[in-house]
Amino acid sequence: MNQPKVSVVILNYNGKSWLEKFLPNVIQHTTYPNAEIIVADNASTDDSVAFLQTNFPTIRLVINPINTGYAGGYNDALQQIESDYYVLLNSDVEVTPNWIENVLTFMSRDKQMVACQPKILSYSERNKFEYAGAAGGFIDKYGYPFCRGRIFDTCETDEGQYNQSGEIFWASGACLFIKAEIFHKTGGFDADFFAHMEEIDLCWRIKNLGYKIGYCAESTVYHVGGGTLHKSNPKKTYLNFRNNRKLLRKNLSKQELNTIYSTRNKLDQLAALVALAKGNIAEAKAIRQGLNDYKNTLHKWDRKRADNEQMQKTLAVAAPNKTGILNESIIWNYFVKGIKKFSDISFNNSTIQ
Repeated sequence: MNQPKVSVVILNYNGKSWLEKFLPNVIQHTTYPNAEIIVADNASTDDSVAFLQTNFPTIRLVINPINTGYAGGYNDALQQIESDYYVLLNSDVEVTPNWIENVLTFMSRDKQMVACQPKILSYSERNKFEYAGAAGGFIDKYGYPFCRGRIFDTCETDEGQYNQSGEIFWASGACLFIKAEIFHKTGGFDADFFAHMEEIDLCWRIKNLGYKIGYCAESTVYHVGGGTLHKSNPKKTYLNFRNNRKLLRKNLSKQELNTIYSTRNKLDQLAALVALAKGNIAEAKAIRQGLNDYKNTLHKWDRKRADNEQMQKTLAVAAPNKTGILNESIIWNYFVKGIKKFSDISFNNSTIQ
C-alpha cells in the first residue's frame, strides 16, 4: 500500500535564527518515509535564503517574490507543491519522534477528518501548554477563540488531562496538518486576513462543509510563540480584533450573526475601555482601528459569506459541523465565574465531543 506523500512546509520571513536553531531538529525527527521538508521564503530581506542554500542544500526552497503575510505566503507557496498532506509548520517549533506518523495514523481512522494539530507545549516552559493552539482550538458563541489548556492568557500545566485525541473546532497554524485536496478545494487561506486567525477561518469553512478537525494527543511539538509578533504587540491586537470580526461575518449565517451582533459590539467596546482604564492607550487604539477597518469593508465580507454559502451547496458532505462551539460566553466564564481551566467549562447545550 502506497504511503501518502507529506510535505512539511515552513514559511520563513527574516527568520534565519529560527531556521538555524530548529531546522536540524525537524530534519532529525522527520522520519516518515514519504515526507519532504520545504522552506517557503516570503521575500526575506535578511540572508535566510543564502544561509539555507549554503548549510541545507538538500532542502527544497520555494521563493515568494513579495511578502503577502502568513495567509498569502502559504497560498502562493502551496500552489507550487504537490502532495497528499501539507504540514504547515512555524519556524520556531521543535518537533519530537514520530510527530508525523502519529497524526497520520489518527487522521486515517476517519475519512471526514481532514485537518489536525498535535499537542503544542511551550518551548520555554516545557510542562505548560503553549498559547497558540495548546491541545486544540474551540470558540464561543460570540466568536472568541480558546483552547484546551489555554483560556485567554492562562496556560495550564500539562498533567495528562488532555491526552485524549478527538474532534476540535480549529487547529493551530503553528503546526497544521491538512489534506492538500481540501486546502485547495476550499480556497486555502483568506489572504485578506494577512496574518492571525486565518487558520480559524479556514477550519470554519471546512467545518461548514461537514468535515472534521482533529487533535492528536500522541504527537507533541514545542512552540516558542511570538517569534514574529508577540501577543502583547498592538499590531497583533489590531489584527486579532479586525480578523475576528471578519471570520464571524464570513462564516455565520445572517440569522446567526444577527443574534450575536449587538452583544459582540458591546464586548468589543468594553475591551477598548478596559485597555484605557489600565493605561494601555496603544492597545485601545489598536482595538478601535481594527474595528473601524472591519466596518469599512462590510460589503466585502458579505460577498465572501455568499461565496461560502454557494460552496456549501456544491461541496458539502454533511450539514455544518458545530462540534467545538461553546454556546455561551467564554468571557463570562473566565472573568465573572473565574473558570481558568478548560476542563472546568460546562459544555451543556453546546456542541462538543
